Amino acid sequence: MDIDCTYLPYNETAYFTDLVLDYLDGSDALKNYYKYTPDKAGIKQAIEERPGFPVNRKLLVETLQKQYEGLQVDEKVTKNIRLLSQENTFTICTAHQPNLLTGYLYFIYKIIHAIKLADDLNNEYPGKHFVPVYYMGSEDNDLEELGTFRYAGQKFVWDAKGQTGAVGRMKTESLKPLLGDLFKLLGPPGPNAELLQKTITEAYLKHKTIADATQYLVNELFGRFGLVILNPDDAELKRAILPILQDDLENHIAYAIVNETTDNLSEQYKIQAHPRYINLFYMKDDIRERIEKKGGNWIVLNTDIKWTADELKAELEQHPDRFSPNVILRGIFQERILPNIVFIGGGAEVAYWLELKSLFHHYKAFYPTVLLRQSVQWITPQQDALRKKLGFSVADMFKSESSLIRYYIAHHGTNNWQTADEMNAIEEVLMQLKQKANALDVTLNASAEAVLARIRKQLVNLEKKMLRAEKRKMQDQVQRIINLKNSIFPDYKLQERQDNFVGYYAALGPQYLDVLYNNIAPLRNQFLVISQQA
Repeated sequence: MDIDCTYLPYNETAYFTDLVLDYLDGSDALKNYYKYTPDKAGIKQAIEERPGFPVNRKLLVETLQKQYEGLQVDEKVTKNIRLLSQENTFTICTAHQPNLLTGYLYFIYKIIHAIKLADDLNNEYPGKHFVPVYYMGSEDNDLEELGTFRYAGQKFVWDAKGQTGAVGRMKTESLKPLLGDLFKLLGPPGPNAELLQKTITEAYLKHKTIADATQYLVNELFGRFGLVILNPDDAELKRAILPILQDDLENHIAYAIVNETTDNLSEQYKIQAHPRYINLFYMKDDIRERIEKKGGNWIVLNTDIKWTADELKAELEQHPDRFSPNVILRGIFQERILPNIVFIGGGAEVAYWLELKSLFHHYKAFYPTVLLRQSVQWITPQQDALRKKLGFSVADMFKSESSLIRYYIAHHGTNNWQTADEMNAIEEVLMQLKQKANALDVTLNASAEAVLARIRKQLVNLEKKMLRAEKRKMQDQVQRIINLKNSIFPDYKLQERQDNFVGYYAALGPQYLDVLYNNIAPLRNQFLVISQQA
C-alpha cells in the first residue's frame, strides 16, 4: 500500500485547547504543574528517578499471569510479563475504558503510540526493558458512552438489557443481535472482513464479561506487538493503595490539594476534572455509586448501604476491590502498581494529569512523563484524489468549509465578486467626505462616522451577495468541497472522535495497524495525516 504522511503542528489544526498547546510549547504558565518535559530529556530523567519508587513486581506479574490464563498469548507478551519482575524493566502506559469494539479510533492510536515508544526506548537503552501496557478502565459505569460505536454511517447502541454498574463486569450475552446487525454491513467482503468477524464473535460471544471480551479483542489485535493488558479491578492490586483510599474517605486530602491547583489553573485555563470530598465509588454486584459522608456515617448514594467508621475500615480490609477510584485517584493507583515512566493520553487526559502533581507529591507517588497521544487523520485514495483535483494541500483540509470555498472561488472563479480595489477607492472618497464635514463643523464628526459605517456595512453585504452569486455559478465544485470536508471530518469533528477501527481493518486487515505503527512518531508532538494513494 502506497501512502504519503504529513505531520502538522497541533496549533495549526484548530482542534486543541490552549492548555494542551501551551504544554507542548513549554509555556512558563504550566511549568509548575508537571515534573518531566514531554520529550527525550524528560523521559531520560524519569527513567533515572523511577527506581526510587518501587512497586510490588511479584504481585504484578502474578496478577497478569492469572488474567492471561486461557488466552492464546504471543511469545512477546509472555516475555514482557516475565520481564516486569526485573528492576530494570519499566512500563509505557496508556489507559482507556473497555468501549464496545474499542469505541473511537483514538483507542487504537494511543495503544500504538505506547507500543512504538516502548520499542524506540528499547533500542535507545539496551541495558533496560520497556513494556507497553494498556490499563483497562473496566470500572467505568458510563454505559451510554462505552456501549456505543459508529460504523458505515450508523450508530450502534447496546442497551445491555438493563444491566448497571461497572461496564467491565457486565455480561456480554445480550450483544448477539447488535453484532448481527453489524455483520450484515461488514465489508468489503474478503479474508480481512472474515477474520475480523471471527475475532469479534470470539471476543464478545464466547467471553462472559465486557472486560474479558475487551482483553481478548485487544490481545488479538496487538499481542504480536508485545502489548500487555492489565485489568486493575483486582482486590490484591488495590491493597497497594489501601492507606490512600482510607485517607480519602476520612480526611478528604485530595479535595483540598487538587482544589488549590485547579483554583490556580482556572485563572488561565478551563478545568478538566474537579475533585470531590470523597473520590471513590462503591462497586458491588450491579452497582457503582459514589460514596459520601453524612454525619458520622458513610453512605453509598442511591442504595441503603452505609457504614460507621469501624464498619467502613472492615469493609476496606476485607473487600478492597469494591472501592473504585475516580479520575482524581486513578492515576495514583496506576503508578503504585506499575513501574511506569510515561503515561500517554489525549488532550483531556493531559489536562487532568496537570491538576494532580501536588497530590502525587503528597502521597509520595511517582508522577510520570505525560505525553499527548499522537492524533491521526486517515485520508482514503478517493478523498486524496479529490483533494488534489481541487488544489488543496493536506494542511488546507483543517481550514473551515467556508474558508476552503472562498479559497477555491478566489483561485478558480471569475473574481468578479471581489471588491477589494473598489472598496479601497470608495474608502478614500469616504475619508474625503468625512474631512469636509469636519472642516465645516467638528460637531458633525460623529454623524459623519455613523453614515460612513453604514455605507461600509452595505458594501460588505454587497460583496457577500456577489460571492453567493459566484458560488451558484460554481455549484458543482462547491458541493464537492463540502462533501470532501464532511467525509474527512464527519460531523465537523476529527475522525478519531467519530469513527471506529472496524471499517479500516475490514478493508486492510493487520496491515492497517502496521501502517500506523510505522508512521506514528512518539516524540514528534505533531498531528499525523496518512494519505492513502490509489
